[in-house]
Amino acid sequence: MPFRFVHTADIHLDSPLRSLALKNEELADVIGAASRAALTRIVDLCLTEQVDALLIAGDLYDGGQTSMKTALFLARELGRLHEAGIPTYIIRGNHDALSKITRELVLPDSVKLFGGRAEAVPLARASGPDIVIHGLSFREPRAPDCLLPSYKPPVEGAVNIGLMHTSLGGSASHDPYAPVSLPELQASGFRYWALGHIHQRAEYAGAATVVMPGIPQGRDINEAGAKSVSLVTVADDGAITVEERSVASARFDRVEVDLAGVFDWSDAVARIARALEAQTAGDHHGVVRLKLTGSTPLAWRLRRELDLVKAEAELTAGRLGRLFVEQVESACRPLETKTETSGDPVAELAGLIEADVLAGPAFRDLATEAANELIKGLPPELRGLFGQDEAEFAQRLDALARDGVDTVLARLREAGEA
Repeated sequence: MPFRFVHTADIHLDSPLRSLALKNEELADVIGAASRAALTRIVDLCLTEQVDALLIAGDLYDGGQTSMKTALFLARELGRLHEAGIPTYIIRGNHDALSKITRELVLPDSVKLFGGRAEAVPLARASGPDIVIHGLSFREPRAPDCLLPSYKPPVEGAVNIGLMHTSLGGSASHDPYAPVSLPELQASGFRYWALGHIHQRAEYAGAATVVMPGIPQGRDINEAGAKSVSLVTVADDGAITVEERSVASARFDRVEVDLAGVFDWSDAVARIARALEAQTAGDHHGVVRLKLTGSTPLAWRLRRELDLVKAEAELTAGRLGRLFVEQVESACRPLETKTETSGDPVAELAGLIEADVLAGPAFRDLATEAANELIKGLPPELRGLFGQDEAEFAQRLDALARDGVDTVLARLREAGEA
């Protein structure tokens, strides 16, 4: 008989609300309940699929100080699995390493919380391949060394499944936690590694199937896109298949709206509305950040009246339901001809900035220095905002500079028209 389980990580119960949610009471309610809703959906998935186990690879909580109300919610949800005969296996990660509640809360007998010493737990099965679950929790929030040597050796003749919280080979947006290389995991003798910590989903095939499921519920626009858990099947012959299943109750998305060639304000609003309508599919709330692009004679007006654009977009979102507009950005470029720019001081200034400032090495050096100083003050999870490598860093810096220039020019043009 095949062995089937759900693998998740980084649920981050009790994660604090981000600033965007605090600006909108209804959105605050949605985002504030989203991590709990994700756990409920994960349990629902386990029950619907009648799996044999749930594996949680760390960061179940967001921090050490967790409310008893949330803890009781967790106990109730895991109790639903207990009643269905589905055991749960949990390790602690860097965020919940010091959580007293995960250590002291009385959970159902079917819940196995691994401690700071590695354990290997064999599963009693009537038929099918023998299964052994391995786990090791963080003792402290920091784990600078590789944990793989501390794990119990694989049990011969069984399908060994390891739970590990790790930054794997490293990530620009995450500090190194229990770093381990993919080849090391592949050569470990384990058949499946259920990882946690990195919030972006990744799957690696090989001698061992290695899966980082990512965060099941995004918390802000920097965790945009589809979020999911893994439904894993171990066949009688030991073959492993992985299915991605969505459980998020709210999804963040960056949506580009091309306004190239749009001359009329009402046409621009209509195009934005159509882009929002395309975001309403699915059984989740949508939270979108709109980015207006393309060359249009409306570029200056769009930039200086973004508050009006956002109001129009929010009206559409309210009509559609279950949709929120988090922010509107404009990267539109003006449609200008030589006739239009001749004698236009703002347009001439734009040309001078483009040729003499943005293209110059002095400006690039100053901007790079300022950005690096800013990055030093950011928490690790936000450092990826400036890109994952040197080329992406340069692109982000260029985009920020041009955005700033366009905003200043739009203000100047508005003042001139007044």
